[in-house]
Amino acid sequence: MNGETQAQDVLKPPRVKDGWPNLEDLPTRERISIPLIVATIITTILTAAVLVSFFTNKAVQWPIVIGYLFDGRILHGVLTTIEITAMAMALGLVIAVTIALMRLSKSKLLRTVAQAYTWLFRAMPLLVLLILTYNFALFYPEVGIGIPTGPMWWSAPSTDLLTPILAAVIAFALNEGAYSSEILRASILSVPRGQEEAAVALGMTKARVYRRVVLPQAIRIAIPPIFNNLINMLKGTSIVAFIGVFDLMYTVQSIYQISYEIAPLLVVATIWYLVVVTILTFVQSALESRFAFTRSNSLRRRILSNAFGGRS
Repeated sequence: MNGETQAQDVLKPPRVKDGWPNLEDLPTRERISIPLIVATIITTILTAAVLVSFFTNKAVQWPIVIGYLFDGRILHGVLTTIEITAMAMALGLVIAVTIALMRLSKSKLLRTVAQAYTWLFRAMPLLVLLILTYNFALFYPEVGIGIPTGPMWWSAPSTDLLTPILAAVIAFALNEGAYSSEILRASILSVPRGQEEAAVALGMTKARVYRRVVLPQAIRIAIPPIFNNLINMLKGTSIVAFIGVFDLMYTVQSIYQISYEIAPLLVVATIWYLVVVTILTFVQSALESRFAFTRSNSLRRRILSNAFGGRS
């Protein structure tokens, strides 16, 4: 019965409007794209060749890879990499929000300071910033709390306070704050100005407008580029080897310099980076689905509920 109905629909003459047949009623057939088929075949062959070549390569030495994959030293390096990335990203986002709001401030002084910060840390290579931060004691041998040009209430040597891991976190956070501040500023500016004006007209303070109306909408726009920066930071932490931090890459290097099993250990590092990046990608997809534009109506209801019915 269904087949007969479909056949009748296909054979049914199209409706005519103004002397012309309705194109929506005309039967359609997808054309076979020869270039697409050729490209698909070539891509499949090349991908299969690369995978077979890699997995059958004797230099990889898969038994050694499996043996080192869950080695305690490797796992400690993975954990150190994740810790540096998480702490630096958290601190970097705090800096980014502050700088973004300063850039949008009506105060010329605040805008100038924020622009100078962004200009400085975007211009400075990350490796240079990392080494400068690590050698902070060369510039300020001692840090303390007290009255400028007056008595010090507390002081300590900089070398005792600034560990290599803390130096790495600060350097990555300063760098991330400069880049993410531009992302957040653009995301805030993309929120329609009328919503902010309407909220102010209803009696909301400027701070509450940002907290309850503007920032929730800016976040969903900023999620993809922020996570892209997070993934880049995760991979970029490999440079902390220059200041003696045993992250994943430095741990791998220290092992293969003794065992000379270079290829297997590089594969181990690659696998762990792929695992962590894959997890971050799934988290990003979940957050994007949570704040998707297709749910703008429910998001708007939540924003209005938080703004006027929630806690201040």
